[in-house]
Amino acid sequence: MGVLFVGCGDSKGDKQAGSAQTQGVDETQLGLRTAPLEGENVKLVDYSFETKPVGENERIERSFENAPPLISHTTEGMLPITQQDNMCLSCHDREVAEGVGATPVPQSHIYDLRTMKKVASSVADARYNCTQCHVPQAEAKPLVANTFSPEFSDQSQKHQSNLLDVLNQGVK
Repeated sequence: MGVLFVGCGDSKGDKQAGSAQTQGVDETQLGLRTAPLEGENVKLVDYSFETKPVGENERIERSFENAPPLISHTTEGMLPITQQDNMCLSCHDREVAEGVGATPVPQSHIYDLRTMKKVASSVADARYNCTQCHVPQAEAKPLVANTFSPEFSDQSQKHQSNLLDVLNQGVK
């Protein structure tokens, strides 16, 4: 079992600091993981992902205002996203989303924050890899209790973003 040594005190090594340096913290006490960092007895958390096909799912409320929404449908056969292929855009591109009943990518995704201009392509390069922010919803038992309850400035923000409107709010 590994031990992390906590150091404190000055370089002169006074007696009080020296005793604190030798106190260890067991690696199973460092976080939510209760198994040693090195070892073969690792038990994975039991979880499952949504299996309903696209279009047969409920939209999931955002975790907080302007949070990236969770993917509420299966992603089987849609990943990985590559430079040549982004299956997400086949439904969520602004030009086709309404016609197929999908949520279109928001304005913030067709705007390049580096150049501060709307992009000519369907999404800005920095937003092309959807799964860097959006993840499928998993059914899993929480590791710790959570009493967080988001507050939305407007109830519509539960299912949409106004990020471009508030991005520079308070910046002078």
